[in-house]
Amino acid sequence: MGLELYLDLLSQPCRALYIFARSNNIPFEFKKVQLAKGQHKTEEFRKVNVLMKVPALKDGSFTLAESIAILLYLVQKFKTPDHWYPSDLQKRARVDEYLSWQHANIRAKGSKLFLTKVMLPLITGQPLPPEKQEFITEELNVALKQFEEKFLQDKPFIAGSEVSLADIVALVELMQPVCAGYDLFEERPKLKEWRRRVEEAVGKELFQEAHQDIMNIKNLTADQLAPELMENFKQQLLKQF
Repeated sequence: MGLELYLDLLSQPCRALYIFARSNNIPFEFKKVQLAKGQHKTEEFRKVNVLMKVPALKDGSFTLAESIAILLYLVQKFKTPDHWYPSDLQKRARVDEYLSWQHANIRAKGSKLFLTKVMLPLITGQPLPPEKQEFITEELNVALKQFEEKFLQDKPFIAGSEVSLADIVALVELMQPVCAGYDLFEERPKLKEWRRRVEEAVGKELFQEAHQDIMNIKNLTADQLAPELMENFKQQLLKQF
């Protein structure tokens, strides 16, 4: 049995894995797990990942969860070019630094904006009050300022002159609020240029292919969601927001 990646490209970490594997010609079988249909909650998928989350990897009898762990596994197994996860101690530390920071910052704030602008109105039928939405947008803006000042600075990429895992992980997360209707690149020329460089490094066509589903997220309707997930998700959103 070859390598299998269990993904839903609506998910940011799944897109990072898909783009990385495809851009490095890593052979894998794409196992689509549709989150909206609750396929991640099935007993079949639970055998692959007991946490019942995507992404997940299966390599023969070996299974692995968590996107960063999977990315690092692929880097080492397939000996991808050094720039993705540099052997240079300090460049690698820059990649690790960003990957450690992003979970509670770019990922958390960008996801919150996406949930409130897309999923909350879809599931509850009510948009978030404008003042609350403004606060959530401002939280993301603070994280974006930190990203530019601390991690990107005046470099072409996060780790220096070449693209790395950190850049892919960062950009797929930033695309989530963009696809929700908040064009965070519009008034940030440095970020806009960095995005262009990252897309060129992985291949613009591949990048667009990976984002096709999320770009069309506003076409999603409530009846496309699994009923058992719908109620659960509704309660979670109402509690959170």
